[in-house]
Amino acid sequence: MPRTLIQLQPGESATVESVGGESVASSRLMDLGLIRGTTVRMVRAAPLGDPIEVSLRGFMLTLRRSEAEQVVLR
Repeated sequence: MPRTLIQLQPGESATVESVGGESVASSRLMDLGLIRGTTVRMVRAAPLGDPIEVSLRGFMLTLRRSEAEQVVLR
């Protein structure tokens, strides 16, 4: 099973392999900079795991758990 963004621990980094899901949601994520080859670092997650905050391309991005599950990592 592929590793997804939601599986990163705080402080851990990985590289985006692909973004799946329905076309509107995946297009939005790619517009925000989550494209293949981008390095992302997990900053923190809310106590119940939703939402999460990641750092990429010099900015912070907050995602819902359902969105983060669509981002497949290398």
